[in-house]
Formats: sequence, structure tokens, C-alpha cells
Amino acid sequence: MTVVAAEPASSSTPAGRPRATGRGRLVLARLLAARGAVAGTVLILLLFALAFGGPYLTPWDYATPDFTALHQPPSAAHWFGTNGVGQDVFAQTVRGLQKSLIIGLLVALFSTVLASLVGACAGYFGGWTDRALMFLVDLMLVFPSFLIITVLSPRLRGSGWIAFVLLLALFNWMITARVVRSMTVSLREREFVRAARFMGVRPLRIISRHVLPNVASFLIVDATIAVGGAVMSETALSYFGFGVRPPDVSLGTLLAAGTTEAPVFPWMFYFAAGLLVLFVLAVNLVGDGLRDALDPTAGGAPRRARRSRRSWRKPK
Repeated sequence: MTVVAAEPASSSTPAGRPRATGRGRLVLARLLAARGAVAGTVLILLLFALAFGGPYLTPWDYATPDFTALHQPPSAAHWFGTNGVGQDVFAQTVRGLQKSLIIGLLVALFSTVLASLVGACAGYFGGWTDRALMFLVDLMLVFPSFLIITVLSPRLRGSGWIAFVLLLALFNWMITARVVRSMTVSLREREFVRAARFMGVRPLRIISRHVLPNVASFLIVDATIAVGGAVMSETALSYFGFGVRPPDVSLGTLLAAGTTEAPVFPWMFYFAAGLLVLFVLAVNLVGDGLRDALDPTAGGAPRRARRSRRSWRKPK
């Protein structure tokens, strides 16, 4: 059973105006009222459309060189110019954006699922299960994740980029698991959980049907922000040669290839860098909007309350 916070009925609702009912509609209304979240959502949709529709807009393949156009600036034939071997920078940029987005989404999905399972089981069962799982979390937090990924990444070269995704997800779930565990501990003694336990419902079913839905708001916000973090991690590791390998490309490999030539051939660096900045900015805007929409006491409501208090105190 999911606990739904009941909205106080307002006697001042204008007559004829439809009143939002249900948590989903309330969250959607709050999210649409946040201009930053709407702008971020539109920007993310445009970036996804560019990443997955862009390859169909150009006749050039990201790996096919055009030996008649080396280091050419943006033109009608090559929209973002070409690199030193004649490869189309637009085709490479949309391919790199597509790869980075896929990696970011998968890392956020895997790490969120793992964190929710570990945190919920530790908080619900308690005892030695809690101690063992939290010891595992503490152990993973102590490990220098960046160093371990750089050591293991060359050994997983033959496994493809999916092994890189799993490696990133493996070191990206611990903090979330700790928060989920704390929330589960407080939910474990709630009436609806105790009632389900007394009725003989199995523990895993209680976790999946009663505990996780009540921490879904936090998980949604955390997963949204984790996508941006995962894309940044992938870019950093690929920049240093520990992520996506040639001939495939990602935003990190494009930035690494264009860094030294950026002063002379800026189109090789700034298109990929601009898309990366736009995506991370959009994800943060959506994450802030979701946080305020799912938990109005976290940001939006206090700001409105402060404005209300200021207007009340303003002398006439």
C-alpha cells in the first residue's frame, strides 16, 4: 500500500476550476509550473532527438573518412567540419552523444536498482543482514573507484562497452543505498507495513509492494541526477583513454581528440563540449524540478512561503 499525502482541501478554489486529484496529477502540475524543469525536459528531448535522429540527417558515417576534406571548417557539405583524417565531425558528435546518453542511462538504471534492493533489504530485515550489507557499502565506499576502473578497464577491452557500464554502475550505488536503508527503517514500523507482516505477506513482497513505492520519489530524483553524473564519469574516463575505445566514439573521446587542436580547429572540440554542458545543465534543471514537485517542502514551497511572508510584512 502506497502512502499518499493528502492535499488540504482549499475552500478558496474558484468555482468551475477543475481540482487536481491524485498524486500523479499534483506532481505533474507542480513540474509544469517549474520553468527550469520544463526547459530542461525540452532540452533533453531535443538532445535525444539529435543523438538518435542525427545519423539519418547526414550522408556521412562517423567512421568514414573524406580524403578530399581534411581539417575543413563547417560548411554545407560537412555541417560541423571535418577532422584531420576527413571524418565528418557532425556524424561523430551525434554518434558520441548517442553513446554517452546510452551509457549514462544504463549506469543510472543499474545503480538505482542495486541501491534500492540493497538499501531496502538492509533496512527491512535489520540484524545481521543489515550489518553485512552496510559493511559491504562501507567497503565499496573506501575503494578508490576511479583508480580501480582505470586498472580493470584495459583488462575488459574485449568485453565491449557494456562491461564499462557495469563497472561504472558497480561504484555508483552506495550513497543511494544508505539513504534508502534509512528511509526503510522508518517505514518498517508504519502501520501498513506491520499489518502486511501480521497478515503473513512475505518479506520480499512487502518490500516490493509497500516499501519501495514509498521511497520512489527519492529514487526518481536520484536516478535523474545520476544520469548526468554517469555521463560526466564516462566522459572523464574516456577522455583519459579508459572508457569507450576506438573506432567507436563518445563525447569523452571526441574531447580528448580535439583538445590539442582546439586553438587552431575549434569545431573539433567545442561542438562536443557544448552538447555535454547542455545535457548536464538540463539534467540538473529536471532533477531540481522533480525534487520540488515530489517534495514541495524541499524547495518550491519554502520559496513561495518566503515570498508570501515578505509581501505580508511589506508596509502599506
